[in-house]
Amino acid sequence: MAWWSWFIVWGVMLAVLLGTVGGLGLVLFRKAMRTMDALDELAAQLAAVGSVTGQTDATQPAFRPAVFHDQAALKFAVELRASERRHRRQVRRDELITQGKLLSHAQMIQRTKPHAR
Repeated sequence: MAWWSWFIVWGVMLAVLLGTVGGLGLVLFRKAMRTMDALDELAAQLAAVGSVTGQTDATQPAFRPAVFHDQAALKFAVELRASERRHRRQVRRDELITQGKLLSHAQMIQRTKPHAR
């Protein structure tokens, strides 16, 4: 190979590399622009939802860490939530037991054969 052919080979390889990097950059730029358009659209939708519900930033209470709350009130709230959770579990358990009794004590005429469809 002649010495000048190496310049041609490396020049073509460099051109392909720059074309690939440029093409990928263009694709990424277009995706970023579509993403920004979608985010703008989402922001407009969220603003519309916020205006429909009448919520504004001024109506939301400022965040206050639990460390600064009254300990007795926090303990009462935790116990209240635990008691509500126990009650919901008990109600769900009672409903499941009732369903199980209905299934095990159903009359013969209400039962279907396994092969019947």
